[in-house]
Amino acid sequence: MPVPDSFARGLRRAGWLAGLPALALIWASATLYAAPQIAERLEAEAARVAAGTATETGEPWLRLTVQGRDLVAAGEAPDAGARAATLFRLAVLEGPRRIVSGIGLVETATPFQWAAIRRGPAQVALEGSRPVEIGRRALEARVTGALGPGTSLDDTARAARGAPPDFASAAAFLAARLSGLAAGGRAALSDTVLSLSGEAVDVPAYEALRAALAEPPAGFSVGRIEILPPRVAQYHFTVEKDVGGIALDGFIPSAVDREVARRAAQEAAQETTGSAVDDRLVTARGLDPAIDPKALVAFAFRLAALIQTGHVTFADGAVSVSGDAMDAQAIPDAEALMRDARPAGVAAGRVALTARPLSPYRVAIRRTPEAVTLTGHVPDAATRERVLDALRPRLFREPILDRTRLADGAPPDLGAALAAAAPLVVGLATGEASVSDRTLTLTGESLYHEVATRASDRLAEALPPGWTGQASVAARQPAERRDLATCRADFAAATAGADLRFPVGSAVPGPAFYPTLDALAALAKACPSQRIAVSGPADPAKAPPTPAAGPGEGAHPAAAPELEPTRVASAAKTEATGKPAAKAEAKPKVKSEAKAEARAKPDPKGSGKDAAKRGKPAPPKKPEAAADEPLQDLPRLRAQAVVEYLLQAGARADQLSVLPDQASAGPVTFALLP
Repeated sequence: MPVPDSFARGLRRAGWLAGLPALALIWASATLYAAPQIAERLEAEAARVAAGTATETGEPWLRLTVQGRDLVAAGEAPDAGARAATLFRLAVLEGPRRIVSGIGLVETATPFQWAAIRRGPAQVALEGSRPVEIGRRALEARVTGALGPGTSLDDTARAARGAPPDFASAAAFLAARLSGLAAGGRAALSDTVLSLSGEAVDVPAYEALRAALAEPPAGFSVGRIEILPPRVAQYHFTVEKDVGGIALDGFIPSAVDREVARRAAQEAAQETTGSAVDDRLVTARGLDPAIDPKALVAFAFRLAALIQTGHVTFADGAVSVSGDAMDAQAIPDAEALMRDARPAGVAAGRVALTARPLSPYRVAIRRTPEAVTLTGHVPDAATRERVLDALRPRLFREPILDRTRLADGAPPDLGAALAAAAPLVVGLATGEASVSDRTLTLTGESLYHEVATRASDRLAEALPPGWTGQASVAARQPAERRDLATCRADFAAATAGADLRFPVGSAVPGPAFYPTLDALAALAKACPSQRIAVSGPADPAKAPPTPAAGPGEGAHPAAAPELEPTRVASAAKTEATGKPAAKAEAKPKVKSEAKAEARAKPDPKGSGKDAAKRGKPAPPKKPEAAADEPLQDLPRLRAQAVVEYLLQAGARADQLSVLPDQASAGPVTFALLP
């Protein structure tokens, strides 16, 4: 029976399908056995060509990679001729299907830049330029040695000229720093400037990075550093205060904030114990971004100022304070601060303070060129006022800053001891009288050698019975000395054009006096043999009052208060410091029996408040006076006021004298005595 045509055609199609497995077997055999042999032959031939490009370093500049039957060429040829010759040798090889060329030429890189970038825990990429004088494998060996074993390199850096000297050492230094950075960290070189950026892997790594960058390789400098501190889960900050000083512990967001905290601790330690600061802070992130770290530090030290010993701690978003309070008043003060003055984002923690008797009981009077400051504790307001009364008459311009607090437990005769020490402190150029229980210590610097040598004896004489005094006062270097002709010329220059006039009825020098008097005091110190005489003027003669004049129509001004003259002998008793120990009886006294219908003229220079703003002592307000009460020896009082100012400014008592009173009104006059 004949076979139908359609069936025959189907058998022929099935025959083709039956041959496909055989074709697949042939292809697999060629791929598995023939292709590796071809690749090996290409690699061997390519290696012979690459070896022929060896340079003075011993390493070939040509790098070849086999990709199937393709050869991929890379590297930097020393010149165009060497590149063309190498490409020709590759082209005549048998076997490669094509040559993929990425060969460049060695050029001069300006600036010369190289970078190492961390891609992962054990993977680093190199990019930029490397010195043509250093072989690629040699440089990679230096970098890998600095990174640590097991680190793989993806090196795409190109050979170039223009590298700085000792490039390999700088590259190894940067690679070693890269070990402390997380993925994404970058260590780079641009000519001789090193830079580093990224996030530290942990706190020790961050500290090590900062320390290492302080000593870069010789010939290189550190440029831009952007290292983020590590992030910590439990961020905390503590100020610890004890009898030994102040300790800082915990974390701080940046080096700038750390310096702020350190300065605050140093100031607090100086005001209390004077001890050194123990800084144990570690730079780390983790503080809530809503909290200003500087405001947090400032608030912590405001609380720390209220404790003798204890802790101020920020943890879990809240501030707490514990320990022994500075005094009983400090407990409600701390509660008020916690309630009303916390920085934004900070929660209120515990206030666990205990008021204990102060031990030791401390108070100090500190003298600087700008001010006199009282710190520490006093038992009551009367003691505080007694000390202030001892200071005020001896200070013309320096303000008194009272920062004392009230507390029980003061030693006996504390007020007497401080009042006795006040003139000794004011008589120094700079210094301090500090009390610890019943021991008073005087330290500082004097303008004159005599005062420094007598400080111990004067302190012992002034202290109440039962008190112990210790004095350590040094003398400044001798001041400049001028010859007689120069002294006289300088005196003429200082007094030329001076028009120092007192307000009517007043014996208080006004602010206009200060420049001239300061110049004369400086002259007295530079010319120790020169003697200056002062003469005080009288007031202008007053016109007789008009009986019929009404208010605002020629009414007679009220007479100034009668003043009791001070004795010139008080100046002679002044110590060589030029800081007189003024007594109450030496101050101008007011004798007035006037009634309320007449008052003294107001201060022509403004109110006492304005004078305080200018940093000068405010003139005393004039009390009521009788309209016809005469002034007693006002010219001598004025001369004595000028002398007292010059003494306070540093002139010696034996250099100053008061001339006979001026009969006429006018300015203060000065003269040099032979």
